[in-house]
Amino acid sequence: MRSGRRSGMAGLVTLLVFTWLIIGAVAAGQRHYYDSAPTNCASTGTIAVTIATGPLNYLGMNPKVGDCHVDIPQPSP
Repeated sequence: MRSGRRSGMAGLVTLLVFTWLIIGAVAAGQRHYYDSAPTNCASTGTIAVTIATGPLNYLGMNPKVGDCHVDIPQPSP
């Protein structure tokens, strides 16, 4: 009987996470983040953070990634 509860709970958690991400994707679409292809990691990051915050976008959260500088490793001399 316990395994039935666990699988039911896992299904509920999966449904909640999926719904959370769908709401975030809709919020990103409403902000027109998908209109053009991301040109740098900041715009890609903004889309990802907006999707991850999900319904919080509708409570006033407006996440943005300003800059992302990645150091490119250089070969040893």
